[in-house]
Amino acid sequence: MVGEWRGCTIGELCDAGLAELQTGPFGTQLHAHDYVENGVPVVPTEAIRNRQIDHSVLPKISPDKADELVRHRLESGDILFARRGVQATGHIGCVREAEGGFICGTDAIRLRVRDDGSLSPDFLSHVLANPTSVEWFKFHAIGATMPNLNEGIIRSFPLQIPPLSEQRAIAHILGTLDDKIELNRRMNETLEAMARALFTSWFVDFDPVRAKAEGRDSGLPGSIADLFPDSFEDSELGGIPTGWEVRGLDEIARFLNGLALQKYPPKDSRSLPVIKIAQLRAGTTEGADAASADLELDYIVENGDVLFSWSGSLECVLWAGGRGALNQHLFKVTSAEYPSWLCYLWIRQHLDDFRHIAAGKATTMGHIQRHHLSDARVVLPPSPLLQGMGTVLGPIIEELWRRPVQSRTLAALRDAVLPKLISGELRVNDAERFVEAAV
Repeated sequence: MVGEWRGCTIGELCDAGLAELQTGPFGTQLHAHDYVENGVPVVPTEAIRNRQIDHSVLPKISPDKADELVRHRLESGDILFARRGVQATGHIGCVREAEGGFICGTDAIRLRVRDDGSLSPDFLSHVLANPTSVEWFKFHAIGATMPNLNEGIIRSFPLQIPPLSEQRAIAHILGTLDDKIELNRRMNETLEAMARALFTSWFVDFDPVRAKAEGRDSGLPGSIADLFPDSFEDSELGGIPTGWEVRGLDEIARFLNGLALQKYPPKDSRSLPVIKIAQLRAGTTEGADAASADLELDYIVENGDVLFSWSGSLECVLWAGGRGALNQHLFKVTSAEYPSWLCYLWIRQHLDDFRHIAAGKATTMGHIQRHHLSDARVVLPPSPLLQGMGTVLGPIIEELWRRPVQSRTLAALRDAVLPKLISGELRVNDAERFVEAAV
């Protein structure tokens, strides 16, 4: 071990006054009527994972109720553990500046590092996120079917602490990678919103056509604006731009249903991860089942493919989780005639309707059927205009899957250097050069 590093446990850090542990409020303190549409977010255990807090699953309570739970209010730098369930296996969440003021949820444990210049919360959070640390918590969690963590287990976690200057340097290196990953996530949110807004303007509201018909500037570059017509014609959907056509969604793309991959087990030590609905939602094949690598190419998924789950949780994504095998209940959407961006955005346009149809099914797992794809109507411009639109929308949609692929590479790099840095095996200067070159 590198000189000046010292071994301790989290309990010793707490006993030394460098940190404190506190459990979230008891379940009896929050009731169904406390939750509101707009209010103060509460961090439940399912939102705690991979050093982040998943904002898509945050319930909210009224400000008055939050004031009653003021002692459970989170601060920037707090580290959250889940106490029960599958998340109670060492996954942590780090409270960022914008999340200060959120409420620690029931069944969560908050670790707060005191600001006395002895311990960096960023460094500690990276130590706790180390895959080796996650395995330690999995091993020590109580219960097989419903793992549990408690303060005693967390207090007994052993770690090595270097001088504060080195803690901060290590946290900075790892934070550089995390910041790039987070930037990619935020950029994708922005790009997705841009693409859908443009698509709605062009394909649903027909804004450029209306502008030309009224003698107004469409705001588009001339090379694209000139390709839009300046009038409408009747169709089964009502008025559509002159020269455009209406077709069914299944007419513009091939919707290939996946295989029952339990019938295709791995052989000769060669396999592909199975992409099911769970993998589709998570965006990764981590923990996925394995299937034969000798499938027909049609049933092999690559980065950039459009995947659409037609039962259960209906989702449409641009896959970025690496090569895999297409499982049943998922469509791989391809087209020999139209660009993938068009297919993706038209499915997204109809997704809420598909979900409504699935929700109305009197079955345990809602779904849509092939005829619903035919019933979903799309409008299509002539080829020259479609090509012009593609010069704008195509690159945006490509970025939507390329950025997550890059983030996976950066995350793999982070996970590779993290244990070496926090053990002292890899020196800060060497790691810094390595990471800068990668980013």
